[in-house]
Amino acid sequence: MKLKELGALFLLASMWGASFLFIRVAAPAFGPFLLVDLRVLIAGLALLIYAFLIKQRPDFRTKWKEYLILGGLNAAIPFTFIAAATLHLTASMAAILNATTPLFGAIIARIWLKESLTFKKLIGIPLGLIGVVILVGWNTVPLTGTVFLSVLFSLLGAATYGLGGAYANRTFKQETPLTLSIGQQLAAGILLIPFLFTNAAPGPFSSTVILNLLALAIICTAIGYLIYFYLIAHVGSTKTLTVTFLVPFFGVIWGAIFLHEAITWGTVLGLITILGSTFLITDVKWKHSKQMKRSKHQQ
Repeated sequence: MKLKELGALFLLASMWGASFLFIRVAAPAFGPFLLVDLRVLIAGLALLIYAFLIKQRPDFRTKWKEYLILGGLNAAIPFTFIAAATLHLTASMAAILNATTPLFGAIIARIWLKESLTFKKLIGIPLGLIGVVILVGWNTVPLTGTVFLSVLFSLLGAATYGLGGAYANRTFKQETPLTLSIGQQLAAGILLIPFLFTNAAPGPFSSTVILNLLALAIICTAIGYLIYFYLIAHVGSTKTLTVTFLVPFFGVIWGAIFLHEAITWGTVLGLITILGSTFLITDVKWKHSKQMKRSKHQQ
């Protein structure tokens, strides 16, 4: 990986790690449903404008139903769960818990796609669960019923991401990542509209809260996905997957710097254990990736 691509990888991780900070600040004012709906609609429209500028107009007419399902599984449901969870959890806890996505992805792939569970995955799955127990049980946040429910929401968000990834792999074969992202965000925005009337956002909408919303939508989601597409095109999906290991670190760092969140031994050990689980489950093979890239150039 060249220095340019490595810089893009760290930039993407810092953006996605900061998303938990922005959610933590904006969710109490907007409420989970309104915050997420504005996030996906702003991001989807920004990406749609970009697609028109580069003359890659997406076509959703043939698979609009599938895009609604994808938007629900990969954006609307997990984003809302995470936004609701951060009302009572720290940004760093939410970021670390979100790193369990590969764990749930492996379980779902086994059940739904009939993928085999390797020895590493069989070790990684329970290790990830142990990491969650360490993180939640050994932290400064009191383990009340509300906090326990918030942790459950975070894990459900991660599980839904895993389900959404399996659905995308099974359903969308020809669509470009940009088209998938636009369709996913706009579909999520449509699905969330009815929920906006369930409860009023408490406010107040200060300039800080609005700036956090815009940063979440434009920087973390729209620009973040463009960097993600760039990395996939230049270094491949395998190396791009390593962003999973960096996001929680940035989530913890941003939370400590800007929200003065404590970094406890439970945070550190939980983070290391969950990332160890993620490493075993994703099974990133750098040599394999290099060989694939070398053989591709020879063709």
